[in-house]
Amino acid sequence: MSRYNHGVMSIGLRIDVDTFRGTRFGVPSLGKLLAEFGITASFFFSVGPDNMGRHLWRLFRPAFLKKMLRSKAPKLYGWDILLKGVFWPGPVIGEKLGPLIRATAEAGHEIGFHSWDHYAWQRHIHNMSSDVIQDTFKKGIALLTTILDRPPSCSAVPGWKCNDQVLKEEATFPFTYNSDCRGKSIFFPIVNEITLSQPQIPVTLPTYDEVIGQKGISNHNYNEYILSLLKPDRLNVLAIHAEVEGMTCFKMFEQFLKQAQSRGGTFSPLGGLLTDTSQFECSPMVPKTIPGREGWVSCQATTLS
Repeated sequence: MSRYNHGVMSIGLRIDVDTFRGTRFGVPSLGKLLAEFGITASFFFSVGPDNMGRHLWRLFRPAFLKKMLRSKAPKLYGWDILLKGVFWPGPVIGEKLGPLIRATAEAGHEIGFHSWDHYAWQRHIHNMSSDVIQDTFKKGIALLTTILDRPPSCSAVPGWKCNDQVLKEEATFPFTYNSDCRGKSIFFPIVNEITLSQPQIPVTLPTYDEVIGQKGISNHNYNEYILSLLKPDRLNVLAIHAEVEGMTCFKMFEQFLKQAQSRGGTFSPLGGLLTDTSQFECSPMVPKTIPGREGWVSCQATTLS
């Protein structure tokens, strides 16, 4: 019997908060909704400057432009997000909206570090030095620690863009686990033939923007599609975004929670999935392209065919 089969459909719920607007509006909406359903989740916060609008340069890439058009990005995210930081430095999220982050923790949710500058990480991680990576973590964790009065217990890098250098720098912080990749099972990452002690909890399910508009999937049947992918004998980890499910797709996500619970699904923070660590495998992490997402993402190597 699989270690994931406990007689119920367990779903790890990860909520990425990438922007000022997502923190200000999406997080409180999701917090209220989850309280109504008796659910706690893992919130991963970006706390530094919101420069997400600078991603507009990627419109010159055909794959990114196609994704933006397919997901109807201006309507999905709003122009406030799409232009943030384009013409002037974006606001420092943690300094402006710290009370909302703290309230999320006080509501019983697991709080993790997502990024200092979400845009800069996705744009420059391929050539960041170890010192820059370390400084990025230090700045974000310091601000999040000030907000929470304690360090965050976990981390998840933006866009699943992680490499061996990131893993080594990340391991210098006292995280219980990290969620930096896509995969199928919880595992200990291997770097240069050395197994690191912080487990990785990969996201196993596709995100909204990866599948919407593909192969006949629309808002009408999106929930049913995701529900069809849930398996009681496997690791189920769903990543949603405060900017999407907490705002534009809020009603759809509310229906998803109802449907999942009616089918016996139970939700938990990702940390709640860490049971018998002696059963976790070990695996390197490698870059790979996945359907519906522009560019590479880090993936659990042992799940690749």
